[in-house]
Amino acid sequence: MNRMRTGILLAALTAVISGVSIFLNSYAVRELPDAGLFTTLKNSAAALVLFAVAVPVLRMRARPVRLDRQAGIRLTAIAIIGGSVPFLLFFTGLSMASAPSAAFIQKTLFIWVALLAVPFLGERLGWLQIGALGVLLASQVLIAPPTGVSWGVGETMILAATLLWSVEVVLAKRLMARVDPLVVGVGRLGIGLVVLFGYLAITGKLALIPGLDGAQWTWILVTGVMLAAYVGTWFSALSLAPATVVTSVLVLAAPITALLAVFVNGTVPGPAPLAGYGLITLGAVLLVVASFRRTQRQQTVVAAS
Repeated sequence: MNRMRTGILLAALTAVISGVSIFLNSYAVRELPDAGLFTTLKNSAAALVLFAVAVPVLRMRARPVRLDRQAGIRLTAIAIIGGSVPFLLFFTGLSMASAPSAAFIQKTLFIWVALLAVPFLGERLGWLQIGALGVLLASQVLIAPPTGVSWGVGETMILAATLLWSVEVVLAKRLMARVDPLVVGVGRLGIGLVVLFGYLAITGKLALIPGLDGAQWTWILVTGVMLAAYVGTWFSALSLAPATVVTSVLVLAAPITALLAVFVNGTVPGPAPLAGYGLITLGAVLLVVASFRRTQRQQTVVAAS
């Protein structure tokens, strides 16, 4: 119970970081000449920051970093299907897809994780948990209604990115039973950079780097630090609590981003999105409560036997 409680608190912190990061990234990406370039340099900064934090933390924990061949293969897979390819698919698809389609597809991540977590992670969903997931899905419909949704190459790429991220959650959850979350986070970002820089080299966008000015590098550093904080807390939360719960709590990032938009831009959401943000909070709370109740019942059964 203590592990789950800590995991949920870390997931809530991750949601706060994510909400702020999404808001900052919406400005930062406009300041860079290319979205792929921005993603690669931001991930580079995040990898360096997370590595600098991980080294002393792992020393204090006195946990040696040992990766056997199987763990190394899994970590490489996580870096490819989570830390590099999906970003390229998502941003490329975003440039071709309609805004309503893109917003709705990407926000269904928690549903795909729930579907994968049951058969591959052994997680169990009671009726209250299923109902909470339904509330979260309804909230996304209110916030980003799929009206006028069309389907094309862009939407397919965004769906592919979302599915890859959900598979990454399952792989990372299983790997972190043996490998420290910080090691997984550093590997995910560091190894993923090989793919990202390879993409820049193939597309000729490496030549854009020398032309970046101080303001652009500042945006890269700020968003990179936020990404490092996100990855560190996200993998730590995932190692302690069920994947379904952690991913669902992460949806709380949406109202945080909206709140920042109100304070900074004066952009007030309409009645439907406001109702959606309320449902997000309700759904997340219901799912957390349901998960605690289920864990308590399981512990009671084990104790009685």
